[in-house]
Amino acid sequence: MALVAGVDTSTQSCKVLVVDAESGAVVREGRGTHPDSTEVDPRHWVDAFDTASAQADGIDDCAAVAVGGQQHGMVCLADDGAVVRDALLWNDTRSAQAATDLTQELGGPQAWADAVGSVLVASFTVTKLRWLATHEPDHAARTAAVALPHDYLTWHLAGSAGLDTLVTDRSDASGTGYWSPLTDSYRADLLELGLGHAAHVPRVLAPSEAAGHHHATGAVLGPGAGDNAASALGLGAEAGDVIVSIGTSGVACAVSATPTRDASGTVAGFADATGRFLPLVATLNAARVLDAVSRLLSVDHDGLSDLALSAPPGADGLVVVPYLEGERTPDKPTSTGALHGVTLKNTTPAHLARAAVEGLLCGLADAVEAVEATGSEVRRVLLVGGGARSAAVQAMAPMVLGRPVVVPEPGEYVALGAARQAAWTLTGELPAWHAPTGATLEAEPTPWVRDRYAEARDLTVDRTTEPAG
Repeated sequence: MALVAGVDTSTQSCKVLVVDAESGAVVREGRGTHPDSTEVDPRHWVDAFDTASAQADGIDDCAAVAVGGQQHGMVCLADDGAVVRDALLWNDTRSAQAATDLTQELGGPQAWADAVGSVLVASFTVTKLRWLATHEPDHAARTAAVALPHDYLTWHLAGSAGLDTLVTDRSDASGTGYWSPLTDSYRADLLELGLGHAAHVPRVLAPSEAAGHHHATGAVLGPGAGDNAASALGLGAEAGDVIVSIGTSGVACAVSATPTRDASGTVAGFADATGRFLPLVATLNAARVLDAVSRLLSVDHDGLSDLALSAPPGADGLVVVPYLEGERTPDKPTSTGALHGVTLKNTTPAHLARAAVEGLLCGLADAVEAVEATGSEVRRVLLVGGGARSAAVQAMAPMVLGRPVVVPEPGEYVALGAARQAAWTLTGELPAWHAPTGATLEAEPTPWVRDRYAEARDLTVDRTTEPAG
């Protein structure tokens, strides 16, 4: 049997799956960790890949490899291919002011939506380039090429032969702010608006176009994809499916045949990994909210679930607005988390646990409705990601989302999607792997929980808007 490897170079770790190219069955897997920071030397991604590959007993027997990765990050390369500075990741919000400035300079949110399908927030690569040009002009001047995390790792696997060999795909390019899924082309003027000068950008490959060959094994390299597009590919998502992912970020996205131009900035008009589109809403705060509240209450995740499920829906009026790392949607990059409706009755660990889970899900419910409002049909919701393994999240999701939720069997769907793309690149045909199965969860909706959350959410202030003194 032919084997292929799928790689997920995510925010926190690298996962490698070795998969049967015909059936999609996972044969072996491995994992390596990334530093816990919003700026990282890209060499750590290579080291984590090496660790993950070794744990998977190597990939020498794989006929093809593809890489899915965290979107938006800024990897600046000098003329000789050296990394100019540590890469800024998608969740680094220091470029929030740059996003505001660039938006105004082009003529406002509608101008950006028309240009690239999305309105800028601090996550987008072009905003990080403007931050670099403003705060580290020497580094900006040295930057001869700009790549994304998955581009960099693919380039390394191909041998890092030169800047002209850098490649990417539609899905990841659509999160830069200077490539348009509306026209399938770069906007060099927008890159220059951010960086201050022209720079080389990776060639955008077709969905199954080869990116070259592995420098050591000769395996065919797939074009790769952004993590959400790779996850959709791994899940076998089709039109009518909305994927809600609870990982480092929270995401709601849908496969669509038509592009999106949401001038409100809520929905990003990304491309997917198949030639279609992926309207997407992302939040900065997801699984780490569960981590933080577990730590605060001195319990593990199972203990947090037990506490949360012992409190009543709505937590007797206690609301957690979980903007622990600022927030991307809504665009409040310098906001903080907030606790509302505190009373003597609800000041218990169980109430806090319940309010935290509900707050996390309320933000994602807002995201699902925003995607639906752009015209995407919502036939079913697929709940995935590390946070989706929480018993409390699973029990409360259909209540808060107000619709049935499918929880596929646990899996590394970004890496699996990358493996499916690798098989597609190898054979020329997108394999019809069996779609993951899972339980369908239903519960009586609790609309008052979202109503109360909306009141509290709208009270949460971005600190940049507060009066001085």
